[in-house]
Amino acid sequence: MLTPQWLDQLRSRTTLSALIGRSTRLQKAGREFKACCPFHNEKSPSFTVNDEKGFYHCFGCGAHGDAIRWMTDHQGLSFMDAVKELAAEAGMDVPAPDPRAAKAAEKRDTLHDVMAAAQGWFVQNLSAPGGESARAYLATRGFDAHTLQRFGFGYAPEGRQAMKEALGKFPEAMLIEAGLRIEVENRDPYDRFRGRLMLPIEDARGRVIAFGGRILSKEKTDAPKYLNSPDTPLFDKGRTLYNLHRAAPAARQSGRMVVVEGYMDVVAMAAAGIGECVAPLGTALTEQQIEMLWRHVEMPILCFDGDAAGQRAAMRAVTRALPLLRPAHSLRIVRLPEGLDPDDLIKQRGARAMEDVLGAAKSLIEVLWEAERDAQPLYTPEDKAGLKARLMAHVDSIQHPDIASLYRRELQDRYSEFAFPKRESRWQQGGGGGNAFRPGQQRGRGSFQNGRWQPQPESTPESLERLRRAAAGGARDALSAAVLAGLVRWPGQVRRHAEALARTPGLDPRFGLLLDCCQTNEALETSHLATILVENGLEIPGTAEYSGLRFGFLNPDTGADQAAEDLAQAVDLLVERPVLDAALARATARFESELSEEAFADQQRLLKRKLEFDSRLRQMATRQAASS
Repeated sequence: MLTPQWLDQLRSRTTLSALIGRSTRLQKAGREFKACCPFHNEKSPSFTVNDEKGFYHCFGCGAHGDAIRWMTDHQGLSFMDAVKELAAEAGMDVPAPDPRAAKAAEKRDTLHDVMAAAQGWFVQNLSAPGGESARAYLATRGFDAHTLQRFGFGYAPEGRQAMKEALGKFPEAMLIEAGLRIEVENRDPYDRFRGRLMLPIEDARGRVIAFGGRILSKEKTDAPKYLNSPDTPLFDKGRTLYNLHRAAPAARQSGRMVVVEGYMDVVAMAAAGIGECVAPLGTALTEQQIEMLWRHVEMPILCFDGDAAGQRAAMRAVTRALPLLRPAHSLRIVRLPEGLDPDDLIKQRGARAMEDVLGAAKSLIEVLWEAERDAQPLYTPEDKAGLKARLMAHVDSIQHPDIASLYRRELQDRYSEFAFPKRESRWQQGGGGGNAFRPGQQRGRGSFQNGRWQPQPESTPESLERLRRAAAGGARDALSAAVLAGLVRWPGQVRRHAEALARTPGLDPRFGLLLDCCQTNEALETSHLATILVENGLEIPGTAEYSGLRFGFLNPDTGADQAAEDLAQAVDLLVERPVLDAALARATARFESELSEEAFADQQRLLKRKLEFDSRLRQMATRQAASS
């Protein structure tokens, strides 16, 4: 039995840098070694090997492990094969395995023999007289002899007992367990695959673990067009990607991985020279399959048919990926022209057309926005509010706080541009409340007096400063007060940040009044905003509220473009702060209730982010003031 103590001894006797250095060029860097990561394509080294600690780590893709993990993840060995190989090199004897584990391993090895024999039989049948229909179908696909041999095409003949007769040396129970025969109560077992073109499904080491079969007879309308093996001790369709053992080396050369909908699409792509191509097996892309893809490339490309089913498949992949997103790791998505699959596109327009389609892959957030925007008619305010609710529900599923914050901001900006297009002001149509403009009224700077708009002279820096001094002390803190004052000073920036501010909890109530002004298309002006604040019993933020922070956008000498850029940075910090504070509060509560190392580490990580946030705020204010 492999005890933890024995495995630790095996690791201690293995020099990790020497093991990894056999296939990866390492460079000494202090007490560690560095290299370009062998698990994903990169130009600058982010992969480190530490012999003292006995682990490797990539700061780019997150690959991490010890000597055993290296042998399983990089070399493609099973756990026991990796242990045996390392033990042989270290001069250690592998303890006798647990009897139950040994029995399970023996069963798997025996099932591999069954699958290998079945594959040989299928290939033999393809060239036999009975395989004429399969060869005729392959001729219509235009695959050359090399492609047929490389992917191992075969043929399962008609007949319910043909495989049992051909593989008679194996007990029928093994054929059933391997998924090759079907056992039904009160009936004799029969072959699963009959009258089908066969393709082997292989694991990361290239061993056959399952089969896929395409029906050839057009008369059999009651049978599925494509049929895959069921889950077995060898095959878990949710954790397997077809063609990964061939695509992974090609992906390391090209830096990309393409995911198509079916294995025949994979073959068509490979025949056209695009070898870094894989496919799920009869299911939507699973979380495990996404993680497998990210081990090889950071941005795999998902390629879907251009019909409604392809659109649904794309959205299923998006929703599966959102909770898993991490820095630099996402998905790109393409949709083929409607009515075409990869093979059709390549045949009609050539491999260059497929490369052009792949080159135009869209980001995950772009596909998410377009899919939800086009999912339902958007005629009424309720329809548009539903769109926003759906978008924010997707954002809430993202686990990484920084990525969730960025997605929220981006989708809010897109929604605002869509939901509030430029149009004739409702004030010009006689609507609105007590502060509404009415036809015939004079426009420009001024204030409301006795229900009527009274024009005022152009505001001056002195008058603005007087308004600020009159309302000093109303904001909660320096940052929100400074942003408020900045928006009053630069009213053209209010609409730009309206959605982000509206989604931010706990803001000063004065923000709400400023955002209400965005509901019209009237040109916002400083004196107008100041008057609205005062008339509603709220004060304009004064210099005392943000005297500790000197922001460039409050400097009278700052230009409009620079002020807009500086103000946008301040708004980003204001929006980020409640998210960070809430996460820190949850982590602290968890630590106080659990008192675990994991909870403490989570709390400390967020405390560090809070300190970094405060430092960024001080640096930004100081930098902007200096530049101004």
